[in-house]
Amino acid sequence: NQQSNNIFISISIVSLTTMAHILTAVSGSEADIVPITRALISVSDKAGIVELCTYLASKNVELLSTGGTAKKLREAGLTCIDVSDYTGSPECLDGRVKTLHPKVHGGLLGVRGNAQHEKDMEENGIGKIDITILNLYPFEATVAKGAAFEQCIENIDIGGPSMLRSTAKNHAFTTIVTSPDQYDEVKATIEEHGGTTLAMRKRFAARAFSLSASYDSAIASWFTKELGEESPVVTRVYKPEFPLKYGCNPHQKPAGISSLLNANLPFTVLNGTPGYINLLDAANAWLLVKELREATGLAAASSFKHVSPAGAAVAVPLTEVECAAYEVTPEAAAKLTPSALAYLRARNADPMCSFGDYAAVSDIVDEDTALILKKEVSDGIVAPGYSPEALEILKSKKGGKFIVLEAKADFKPDAVEYREVYGMTFCQKRNDVVITKEHMTKNVVTKGGLSALSEDAIRDMIVASICVKYTQSNSVGFAKDGMMVGVGAGQQSRVDCVKLAGRKVTTWYLRQHPKVLGLQFKQGVKRQDRVNARVRYIEGDFTDEERTRWEAQFETVPEPLTTAEKDEFMKKATGVTISSDAFFPFRDSIDHASKVGVSYVAQPGGSVQDPQVTQCCDDYGMVMSFTSVRLFHH
Repeated sequence: NQQSNNIFISISIVSLTTMAHILTAVSGSEADIVPITRALISVSDKAGIVELCTYLASKNVELLSTGGTAKKLREAGLTCIDVSDYTGSPECLDGRVKTLHPKVHGGLLGVRGNAQHEKDMEENGIGKIDITILNLYPFEATVAKGAAFEQCIENIDIGGPSMLRSTAKNHAFTTIVTSPDQYDEVKATIEEHGGTTLAMRKRFAARAFSLSASYDSAIASWFTKELGEESPVVTRVYKPEFPLKYGCNPHQKPAGISSLLNANLPFTVLNGTPGYINLLDAANAWLLVKELREATGLAAASSFKHVSPAGAAVAVPLTEVECAAYEVTPEAAAKLTPSALAYLRARNADPMCSFGDYAAVSDIVDEDTALILKKEVSDGIVAPGYSPEALEILKSKKGGKFIVLEAKADFKPDAVEYREVYGMTFCQKRNDVVITKEHMTKNVVTKGGLSALSEDAIRDMIVASICVKYTQSNSVGFAKDGMMVGVGAGQQSRVDCVKLAGRKVTTWYLRQHPKVLGLQFKQGVKRQDRVNARVRYIEGDFTDEERTRWEAQFETVPEPLTTAEKDEFMKKATGVTISSDAFFPFRDSIDHASKVGVSYVAQPGGSVQDPQVTQCCDDYGMVMSFTSVRLFHH
């Protein structure tokens, strides 16, 4: 809403000193509506300025302007007065001094209705200026282009921030406008009220001061960096974009999403109302599939729950037995588009955990992909775009509440990220390491060396490693045939991660057991109930009450899947890759991984136990690569 779009949050980290003198308030008249009779305009971003000034001129507002802005207005047929003519002082010092003059700042700071101010203004020929429309010199853009030190210094705005602060300070009577996205509100307010309202002037002033703080912080940070010192102040200014129903839990209100001032959000909401955890999932899921796409050249998808992937995959064709396990015919599977194939695999890594997931797809979502999502229980999706047919299918899901986000291809996050926890502000360089084939091939430490790695194994190492990069630590992930088949997240012990994820690998394999594939469900048993029933059949540890309800789903009660049958089937497991977000401190993780068909290992290395772990891999005939990259994620 309009209110939230003009409130800004400024967070500063700075040393404070006691002020020596505090000024008393200056009194004057009070007015809610202030008519606009004279405007001061000086903008670097000229979008919409002609339209706004045309409107002001139609209301008989006198226009004062400088340099390029004045030229732009005159070219549009508008009459404006150069500030230098208004003040009687020409621009000088290569334009460094244009508006630093009592006729400008006196006109902005004079308190209406204050007898002394009115007297001073009359004696000095100072007229009232009711509104200032300005942008600041593009300092950050100049730095981003790699400009020389001297050019960056020249792009430090002096007059702009001075006019901004003068106008904002005197907001009881003057209006400060700092962005084209405020122009429509200015016109609408004047049209409705005959002038600007005090409430609007206060909001605009708050935004202006936040902009000033952010601008000065950027200069201070850059300047200090040039000196090779730590920044004395960090100011981050946030613009609230939209409220959220609540945070992580219903009692955590208020909640909302903000963007950095003068920056965009990474997503556009095309449908539905995303929640706090939805957006955390979307951000991580999108980064995962984006990196998988870049690293493998294949369409990628992920299935997220509670900020960790339940599954992730790239587009690799299905085997016939996989088709049977995933409830898709070989004929239908052969016709799947790469995006649809990737999501089908991602969802079937752990379909029980993927219930109610947040999906991400690296490529444009087509009708095939949308139809797969349509039959699954899912909260939402993020992708770089959607075909018209796919978007209509997804918009109709969940009674129109299915969340559809479109990722912005040109979004570039800041190099440094910040997080506030319990009064502490943490900052770190983003984990922007790009996992590539080179990480898997540069240091193969087991017998056989690089020649023991197939292209498929390297692909699975990449898939598993990028997956654990976006999994809550400690984490390990198992991959096979381009898909995750077991993810172990958030355990304090690494071997517990391996055991947790290994259990999921076993379940994935046993879903392909002939007895599981042969389960005969009654007509009308829902898809997710069939998924859950198969998993419980594999696990087999029913209570009496649970068994009764489970058996009621089948035409004939299935014979148990015995431990001996499971063990015999798992002996065939092979070709699985395990990746760990940090080194294996002991060989116990490798010992356990050997039970679920692991043939390949990717890990950072760096433990004093590396020789023992390497020997363990050799004992089992595994191939292990040291990536030298730790991937903790919290």
